[in-house]
Amino acid sequence: MNDAPSLTTQAILLLTAPLILGREKRSSPKPLAAGEYNRLARRLRELRRQPADLLGNDAQTLLEECRLDLDRERLDRLLDRGFLLSQAIERWRTRALWVTSRADAEYPRRLKKRLQEQAPPVLYGCGDRDDLDRGGLAVVGSRNVDDNLIAYTEGVGRLAAEARRTLVSGGARGIDQAAMRGALDAGGTVACVLADGLERAATRREHRDAVMDGRLVLICPYDPAAGFLVGHAMQRNKLIYALSDAALVVGAEFEKGGTWAGAVEQLDRHRFVPVYVRTTGKMGKGLDALLARGARRWNTEEPDALGSLLDTPYEAAPASGLAPLPREIRKDQDPADDTQPTQAPTPTSVAKPHFGDGLTPPEKLLARVRELLPRYLDEPRSEADVTQAFDVQKPQASRWLKRLVTDGVIERLSKPVRYRAADAANSGSGSGDGFLPAEALFASVRELLLPYLDEPRTEADVAEGFDVGKHQARSWLKRLLADGAIERRSKPVRYRATGAARSTPLFPASVSGER
Repeated sequence: MNDAPSLTTQAILLLTAPLILGREKRSSPKPLAAGEYNRLARRLRELRRQPADLLGNDAQTLLEECRLDLDRERLDRLLDRGFLLSQAIERWRTRALWVTSRADAEYPRRLKKRLQEQAPPVLYGCGDRDDLDRGGLAVVGSRNVDDNLIAYTEGVGRLAAEARRTLVSGGARGIDQAAMRGALDAGGTVACVLADGLERAATRREHRDAVMDGRLVLICPYDPAAGFLVGHAMQRNKLIYALSDAALVVGAEFEKGGTWAGAVEQLDRHRFVPVYVRTTGKMGKGLDALLARGARRWNTEEPDALGSLLDTPYEAAPASGLAPLPREIRKDQDPADDTQPTQAPTPTSVAKPHFGDGLTPPEKLLARVRELLPRYLDEPRSEADVTQAFDVQKPQASRWLKRLVTDGVIERLSKPVRYRAADAANSGSGSGDGFLPAEALFASVRELLLPYLDEPRTEADVAEGFDVGKHQARSWLKRLLADGAIERRSKPVRYRATGAARSTPLFPASVSGER
């Protein structure tokens, strides 16, 4: 973890995290539960404030304005743990762990979109967090299984690796670890959602090489030093499903255990992804019962077939009692509460940004960035601010900032390092006028990418063609794919604009900044 958490993330940690550095003191204040924090976050949003403001000079006044049924003394004691937090952050850094909150651009988009308020306020991890938004196959099952099922599950892990798809696992012994082992041994990528012991898991020898190679990312919604609790194991199940495109239940005991509970929750309530069950060998009462509840039969044995299965859109009506799942999390929402359902913008036509004739795609993209960044930098902002506001990868934000500093468009301030438009007085307001940096940038990216994808192109083609990092290209392609603007082809994997996307303008004037 190279960077300190943002102020808002620090505030959320102080409010919700136990900050375990050893044996907890009995006098330590009890962190806010998820429901308590969500109530506070919603109230802050109503007041047009965010958690970071609770660390400011007017924190006491702000807490008074919130008027919630939360113990003020408890809140004061939680927020007064700054020194303990600094120690915890240093401990995590020395173990190569990172922490992110729902206020951060790096927080997995899939969790925000699917879980809404049920998404953990903070998430700890180790490894490449970009792997958390790539979907994949979740494989779950019982802890106590025979050697035949272990061998079968390892084969499923190898299948995911051969299909070049991420395997999502819970990391528990038995089925979870067998699936991970099969995928990693075959050179695949694994996203592992732990219920406890992140600190221990991150330092295991068998994990370190895969983490360093970018093939394993470990995450946990609980303190890295926290021990096992049954309730935590149950809660993390929904994260496994939310991060995947489909799930396979290899084995489950009837009406017993976390595997059964997690699968039933998906089939009866959340319905994020299709749930499959193993149909080879002796299935048992648990798998038969899941089939009766709506699970599907698993008969996928070839990499191409798995790829097609994971690429097939899954449409399911929202479960009773839940708000409709938003198609996208918009960036005009207060970062303190990014879980409220938001309607997608209504498609309307918009005048295209003006670019000089004969410019290459990278030049056109940079020209648009040159227009948008100074507008946002009407006041000094950090590289992390730019990364979050424009919803881009950090290396990409750094690259653009350095280029615009060199060109004299923006200036670099120090102590602390921040950036500001060279002509800040005339740059336009970056807030308060409906300007949405992330949506304005993506509107331009979409406008440039779709014509470029008139013919099938690979992820590497896009990265090279627009002079951006591979992870950034992947992020944009995944968003276009989710919006239905492009389609994914296999053998080899390439992307092409759909006919509707090539012919229909899709950007509202307010999004692209045209007024």
